Amino acid sequence: MHHLLGDTRHWVIGGSVLAGVIVLSLILHKLAFLIVKRLFRKRGALLQHALTARAENPARFIFPLIGLVLTLPFLPISYNVRVSVQRVLGLGVIACVGWAVIVLANVISDTLSARYSTDVAADDLTARRIRTQTQVLRRIVVMIVLFITAGVMLMTFPEVRRVGVSLLASAGLAGLVVGVAARSTLSSLIAGVQIALTQPMRLDDAVVVDGEWGWIEEITTTYVVIRIWDLRRLVVPLSYFIDKPFQNWTRTSANLLGAVLIYADYRLPVDDVREELHRLLEASDLWDKQAWGLQVTDATDKTIQLRALVSASDGSRLWDLRCYIREKLIAYIGEKHPGALPFDRQATIQNESDNQLSQREPSARTARSAQQK
Repeated sequence: MHHLLGDTRHWVIGGSVLAGVIVLSLILHKLAFLIVKRLFRKRGALLQHALTARAENPARFIFPLIGLVLTLPFLPISYNVRVSVQRVLGLGVIACVGWAVIVLANVISDTLSARYSTDVAADDLTARRIRTQTQVLRRIVVMIVLFITAGVMLMTFPEVRRVGVSLLASAGLAGLVVGVAARSTLSSLIAGVQIALTQPMRLDDAVVVDGEWGWIEEITTTYVVIRIWDLRRLVVPLSYFIDKPFQNWTRTSANLLGAVLIYADYRLPVDDVREELHRLLEASDLWDKQAWGLQVTDATDKTIQLRALVSASDGSRLWDLRCYIREKLIAYIGEKHPGALPFDRQATIQNESDNQLSQREPSARTARSAQQK
């Protein structure tokens, strides 16, 4: 009976101490983040927001865990219970260390992304390059930290450690099996590193992939999301941009040239159309005033081909400008030079011949009637 009461008293004391440590740790956590927010409030809102959004919740678990680890050796509990609790706390510490590294990577990524925002200037190549590298490298770091953390946590168990030692003893076979099993993952990881370093495409780049035109919306460790112009999403494996060709319209600059093709008859005065094109461009805010021109680029037996060359600050505005110029030039030719619209010359000649014959026949009949009289 005395032994039972002694054990109960030890449990009550130990539980009370652990509860007090948890409460005290949460209070310290609250005070620490109040101080941090006040300190960083004067230095800028970017880092303060990143710390609040990313680090505050994980720290709410890390603070009590550290307090329990420091307090456990002084508690009056049995050896077996102490060993079990230490095992659980050790796993928690390993997980919290990995979590802290991931939080640090997220804080750095959020700070850089907010500092180099593309909302201010859509054609800021430096901002898009840094944001792309930051996001890709952050995801790679998170994936590596998760693998390492899970491996270290498993190695704390003696049974798993013995399996690991036996695998290391046959490292050649194990490496071959792991390499074959993780081939796609490793290729995506290597492709992510290559894209982060070489920058064949960046976030918000205008690209053409498999005939689909859109913008790079998201880059993960395994795939890339492209926002198509009609708001569809094209998901492409990350290795695609390393192995296959694609068009990047904003690789060095967002400025683009576009052509508008107009077909007309040989009788069209090209100089008048050229003046009308320049007038339309000057009146439009879609034109970036960098380049323009109008040339006859082809001539067939029926029509001539006019190519109007225009420029715009990005792909979206260039598309709108081309449609605008095409509509206005067609309307101008139809209104000012209707005879210069494309038509079938053979059919026109045949119709004119038929009209002439029909006009001659009444005249011939009239002449014959006069002779008979």
